[in-house]
Amino acid sequence: MIPPLPHQLLSLPSGFVPRAVQASEPLSQALYLGASPARPQVLDASSLSFNTRLKWFVICFVCGIFFSVLGTGLLWLPGGIKLFAVFYTFGNLAALASTCFLMGPVKQLKKMFETTRLLATIIMLLCFVFTLCAALWWRRKGLAVLFCVLQFLSMTWYSLSYIPYARDAVIKCCSSLLS
Repeated sequence: MIPPLPHQLLSLPSGFVPRAVQASEPLSQALYLGASPARPQVLDASSLSFNTRLKWFVICFVCGIFFSVLGTGLLWLPGGIKLFAVFYTFGNLAALASTCFLMGPVKQLKKMFETTRLLATIIMLLCFVFTLCAALWWRRKGLAVLFCVLQFLSMTWYSLSYIPYARDAVIKCCSSLLS
């Protein structure tokens, strides 16, 4: 076994126990530093403790809400549409990314693109892009606000998909209000 170089010792994860690389083992598999080849530690939320995951979820989610509210406040400043669009979209992205700390990014992406939430995910991601385009490049204030409203609605519909029967309840409420 070749001893690690000094700069390699600094980047080893805590609890790592060096092991000998088998001659039949592919080098790419041996470089995962003890993680499963199918799921490296970087992409696995379980490599963090529950308290750490929960702390970073709360931090990221609160930052997302803060940036969304800040963006909404900046809307009323002269020429604040650009700042509004950027902060509001960044806030929604941070809130969405916060759940990666709870379940891990790979599982999050898999759940986002399941058939039950595929349409909501696509509309939400398109609204993120179109909000920024409308404010920064097209310079259409009304269109940017419309896309922000659609962002909010699509994120709400997406979030409701995680609560059993929530979408059905919302549809039933809206249909009873409209009848």
